[in-house]
Amino acid sequence: MSKQIIKTDKAPAPIGPYSQAVKANGMVFLSGQVAFDPVSGELRTGDLQTETHQVMKNLAAVMEEAHITFEHVVKTSIFLSDMAHFAQVNEVYGSYFNGDYPARETVAVKQLPRGVNVEISMIAVVDL
Repeated sequence: MSKQIIKTDKAPAPIGPYSQAVKANGMVFLSGQVAFDPVSGELRTGDLQTETHQVMKNLAAVMEEAHITFEHVVKTSIFLSDMAHFAQVNEVYGSYFNGDYPARETVAVKQLPRGVNVEISMIAVVDL
């Protein structure tokens, strides 16, 4: 098995011992992203829509480095601090796809890193 670590300065650097993404056997496994602005290093958590857009932009930056797009995504995991956020996050999340949506689960968890409200991870295929 060949394995390639994906790393870009256009997305936040990992805050622990993990990679932004790993490409292996025709798949790309994208680590969970939160709303860190990669330029300022600050969290963008002023409102839920802004926070979710930043998460999706961070994922897009990692995908760009891996030479894939949201069209390549086959599975998404969304973690929320409160299930009451579902509708707003879902609206923003859905706007990044063309209607050919990946499989997905959305769960509420007790707490997310740095007190954020949303974290999203993805799995993508390289060849469509």
